[in-house]
Amino acid sequence: MDAAEILLVSLALAMDAMAVSLTTGAAMERADLASTLRMAGAFGVFQFLMPLCGWLLGISALHLIEDYDHWLAFILLFFTGANMIRESFAARGKDGAAPRADPTKGGRLLLLALATSLDALAVGLSLALIGENVPRAALVIGLVCFSLSAAALYLGQTLRRAAGLERLGGYANAAGGLVLIGIGLNILRSHGIFN
Repeated sequence: MDAAEILLVSLALAMDAMAVSLTTGAAMERADLASTLRMAGAFGVFQFLMPLCGWLLGISALHLIEDYDHWLAFILLFFTGANMIRESFAARGKDGAAPRADPTKGGRLLLLALATSLDALAVGLSLALIGENVPRAALVIGLVCFSLSAAALYLGQTLRRAAGLERLGGYANAAGGLVLIGIGLNILRSHGIFN
């Protein structure tokens, strides 16, 4: 693969993390540099590590999880998305304020990073099978994901601050939950579950 092809693979793999970062930025009252680095860093690190894991697992071990990896991703995304929707309604006051929990910390962040990077596991194996330098490709994949996630979180914050949208933080959190569930359903669709 040439550099352009690796970049295209990296962009495709980063789309889920970018969507989650965008809706998180729109839902958060304030995303500072630390929260941006936490979220983008977690997504970038997981996107870097998963191709390496796929490469190291090899053909003999990957078949043990590839039959249900899409279900695992769906369950993680559905659970996290449903929890975000529940929190948005439970924490919203009369003014529609956003929930106080910081989605860039703790277990939720790790679940999101894992769920949005599972597809990179198979990519790592595929790259190894065609003789690609997987560590180099994994580094590009991780850096692209980090960059796009940070930019998307910032863009979400910018959209939130746009005229009148600050009051919609709780609704943005619910929308983020729906996006996660939608990503999970799309993963199942791409694996032929609904055919």
